[in-house]
Amino acid sequence: MDLHGKHIILGSSSPRRRELLKGLDIDFEVDTGNNFQEHFGPEVPYDEVPRLMSEGKSRGFHRPLLDNEILITADTMVILPPQDGRPGEILGKPDGREGAIRMLQDLSGRRHHVTTAVTLRDAHRQETFTCTTEVWFKALTADEITYYVDTYKPFDKAGAYAIQEWIGHVGITRIEGSYFNVVGFPVQRVYDALLRFL
Repeated sequence: MDLHGKHIILGSSSPRRRELLKGLDIDFEVDTGNNFQEHFGPEVPYDEVPRLMSEGKSRGFHRPLLDNEILITADTMVILPPQDGRPGEILGKPDGREGAIRMLQDLSGRRHHVTTAVTLRDAHRQETFTCTTEVWFKALTADEITYYVDTYKPFDKAGAYAIQEWIGHVGITRIEGSYFNVVGFPVQRVYDALLRFL
């Protein structure tokens, strides 16, 4: 991909995002220097939180961007929409083993959304887009949940799971939308957004 002299910076420590961005055959550096504090109030609608976080990470980058630089930041969240009288809920990263088990119990047998917001910014402009994928889990057994949590330790993953790991192979029955978005980075949409910037 011809970057027209632009230098791409990925402002993310996620190894999954690094690997997916590499798949676009572009050169980039990873720079996670940031002073943004990730928090939001209860008044923020849950489907707007990924955009708020992605744009906050972009604004919180630790230095001004040079004219030839494009910064990419992103935020992915697992969202349980209101269903069967239960309220909507954001599932962030679990607080250890018991938290991961609880999250997977909540996801079991239900549909949820994975939403990623991506922000591209250079010295003069900014663009943010969101991508949402719907995911269905089968009814997971207690043994399946504890096996996955104890074997794969998904404590750094929103919703306590990774679709490309064992739990995705045995538990996910259907998705609608981008698979790579569920992994953590909707690379096709990123590619299109980069073309507009370039």
